[in-house]
Amino acid sequence: MFERLDFPCLKGFRFPRSIISYAVWVYHRFALSTADAEDLLAERGICVSRETIRKWVNRFGRHFARCIRRDRPKPNSKWHLDEAVIVIGGVKYWLWRAIDGDGDVLDILVQSRRNAKAAKRFFSALVTQFGEPRVVVTDKLRSYTKPVRALAPDAGPPAPKGLNNRIENSHRPTRKREKIMGRFKSARQAQRFLSAHDQINTIFRPRRYKLSAPSYRHARADAFALWQDYTGEMNA
Repeated sequence: MFERLDFPCLKGFRFPRSIISYAVWVYHRFALSTADAEDLLAERGICVSRETIRKWVNRFGRHFARCIRRDRPKPNSKWHLDEAVIVIGGVKYWLWRAIDGDGDVLDILVQSRRNAKAAKRFFSALVTQFGEPRVVVTDKLRSYTKPVRALAPDAGPPAPKGLNNRIENSHRPTRKREKIMGRFKSARQAQRFLSAHDQINTIFRPRRYKLSAPSYRHARADAFALWQDYTGEMNA
């Protein structure tokens, strides 16, 4: 991933962009800890602390997520919406997640409430970013009814979860990362991390079971090319 060292170093950073982007990539792509990423770099002769890697992930993960959102094609018009509980400092929060009919994550939002106001906040942001969906599939939470009716009237009432709602599988990587990280430390940290993590995994985890081997290799090569382009856009 970091064979190309022709990217100029960022102002104030000792390492070139290619190494920083590699650390961000392995951390998100393989569900590693910062200690694991530190060891991978050390094996390649690059001595950097896990705290530095943590700062890189926090700072530049958002950059890659913004680039991916900017360049992503128009999503499937069938949306699945769901909420999952995450406990932060002994307090219950709700992770609101939306995916399209292809299983790609549209967006996430960490909120302390699971009511109509929270549903409207989440759904309105989705409609602003992606336009109105054709179908909305929910977990039968009644709080969605009014926001969907007001913001996407052509979609009809939220369809019940039983219509092959695929979003439960989308929560699994979050649970895995939550365990590795020893739970999230704050709602802000969870929002920052998951916003980047879901977007990065969208391009690096195509549904392989649907692709032939040549198609999968082509999709992977495209993802690496995008990552290199986004690395070139990194700014301090």
